[in-house]
Amino acid sequence: MSSYVGVHVSDQSLQSQFTQVELRGLKSKFTSVKTQNDKVTVEDLPPLMVKLKAFNSMFNEEEIKGILSESFSDMSNEIDFEDFLRAYLDLQGRATAKSGKPKLASAFLKAMTSTLLHNINESEKASYVVHINTFLGDDPFLKQFLPLDPNSNDLFNLVRDGVLLCKLINVAVPGTIDERAINTKRVLNPWERNENHTLCLNSAKAIGCTVVNIGTQDMVEGRHHLILGLISQIIKIQLLADLSLKKTPQLVELLDDNNDIEELMGLAPEKILLKWMNFHLKKGGYEKTVSNFSSDLKDAKAYAYLLNVLAPEFCNPATLDVTDARERAKLVLDHAERMECKRYLRPEDITEGSSNLNLAFVAQIFHQRSGLSTDSKKHSFAEMMKDDIQISREERCFRLWINSLGIPTYINNVFEDVRTGWVLLEVLDKISPGSVNWKQATRPPIKMPFRKVENCNQVIDIGSQLKFSLVNVGGNDIVQGNKKLILAFLWQLMRYNMLQLLKNLRSHSQGKEITDTDILRWTNWKVRSTGRTSRIESFKDKNLSTGLFFLELLSAAEPRVVNWNLVTKGENDDQKRLNATYIISVARKLGCSIFLLPEDIIEVNQKMILTLAASIMYWSLQKAMEEGDTFLFTPDASPAPSVCGEDESTRASVCGEDESTRASVFGEDESSTLAGELSNLNIDDTASDTTITSQMESEEAPGGE
Repeated sequence: MSSYVGVHVSDQSLQSQFTQVELRGLKSKFTSVKTQNDKVTVEDLPPLMVKLKAFNSMFNEEEIKGILSESFSDMSNEIDFEDFLRAYLDLQGRATAKSGKPKLASAFLKAMTSTLLHNINESEKASYVVHINTFLGDDPFLKQFLPLDPNSNDLFNLVRDGVLLCKLINVAVPGTIDERAINTKRVLNPWERNENHTLCLNSAKAIGCTVVNIGTQDMVEGRHHLILGLISQIIKIQLLADLSLKKTPQLVELLDDNNDIEELMGLAPEKILLKWMNFHLKKGGYEKTVSNFSSDLKDAKAYAYLLNVLAPEFCNPATLDVTDARERAKLVLDHAERMECKRYLRPEDITEGSSNLNLAFVAQIFHQRSGLSTDSKKHSFAEMMKDDIQISREERCFRLWINSLGIPTYINNVFEDVRTGWVLLEVLDKISPGSVNWKQATRPPIKMPFRKVENCNQVIDIGSQLKFSLVNVGGNDIVQGNKKLILAFLWQLMRYNMLQLLKNLRSHSQGKEITDTDILRWTNWKVRSTGRTSRIESFKDKNLSTGLFFLELLSAAEPRVVNWNLVTKGENDDQKRLNATYIISVARKLGCSIFLLPEDIIEVNQKMILTLAASIMYWSLQKAMEEGDTFLFTPDASPAPSVCGEDESTRASVCGEDESTRASVFGEDESSTLAGELSNLNIDDTASDTTITSQMESEEAPGGE
């Protein structure tokens, strides 16, 4: 049987924006122009783009030419297929905005980092360099390169080997990357350098960064705007890490009454920071409301009032009497300096309205002196915030997964943000294109409660069409914020997403679907193929807690990626944790985009274990196809046990995803199809149970886990 060959794009993040159907169509049109002219230049694009269905009613040739001129200074320059795809994405985004369809959220983590925008802010760069020098100056490896000169381009040269960004991620969210997995030799070969960048990008997604249109090659080439965009997101995550009610219960003081708690829980960290700022400004007698970190702060008056409230002992009475905004800004920064706040901006950054630097500065003020009281009210609220640990971990996983899909809305709290139904509709439209009837949907903000119910009812209807188990589940359950039902629905969404990816490859597996049973068998076969004898009975096998099986699986997928000198025996909790953190970093280093935590491996969370195994399987099979290998995989003849255990709510087959979002789960492109190992994959349909029942049913079942 001849193998199917997809359209290959070297930049995986770019590839993830298109289905193979779209890529083949665009490739055909690009090739047609190239065949006629021997090459494709920027000036060839307007007449080509205007004929495309996505743009023919939105732009004329002159408008497209004007848009392209913003990114390409010379219209006669030759471009390659990837440049064409990036131009297409830029036009697509503008067309979406022009049509009035859902636009990108303005949340700080959703800042666009398009490969077509090349302007960088020198002041921001200098501030980020100072931040890096401060927090990484004592790092054993980096101290030989630090401090960097804020006025030079040393930063962009240093990020080329990937070590700096990996270390910076660990500063923002400690423990995200096992530093044993980072290649830290003085001179790295291309493979090792690519591994570091792959580890960096997948780990950045795992802490909540948006890395759409950023690939490993961008890091290697040191593309300034993309690197600064990523660094900006990482630093913001660090600075705003404590701006949540769970980490800082004192924030409850910002509420007028307990009825606002849920609203505050759903706010983005930057919105909470604004709420905190306005809380103190009101106490200080400032009559305006600050709604952004740009124009509302240009005159520096808000800063003067804020610092006078928080640190009156350092107040300069002349600050408010100064008429010149720049001079007032200078006095404000002098005040902050006396408070020992690190400076992230200059007076002109305030007067020019640099939103990123203003946000960083306000966050530093918050950390230095929040001005919040410690009364008994916070203690009662802290008790309310004690969510089930497992529920919190699942919420985190689904939140990061949803944000990695590239949907327009960025979510900050799953349980609050899905209650309007809009986010779920966006996810459904992403993983099952065309399934949503947007004419019957209402976009937030939604004042009428019944509109939320309508949105959520459509979510449930689509879920039923996709054969989700939704017994006794209605749209109002989502509106009411039923956590268990929301998590059950999101789990089915994620599983469907991954299942679709595998299902789309049916033609390469002799027309058979791949299920969780086949993934289990593949993992055992893959490990056994290297001569090892380890074997697991299911994805809830307690032996998985040591981490040794997954390390053997990763080593079987890529022998050089695991350093066995760093592996422990997994005999106690500390050794298990070391192995678990190493597994996650090694998997991301290969290219797996995963969102589980070490605890999920140690405690053998069967759902998260299943996604990890599926991701490794996909990576391995794709690698085999690209190398032209044809390994024979013959599953055991004996029936396989239930993969996810006895309770049916978690027994269904592995989740998959469609072409347009596959990189968000697997970190892989679809440039190659599954031949090789997969072409000879024998699948036992009778052993594959894909029944999904509701979480409520599983909870009622005696002995259910």
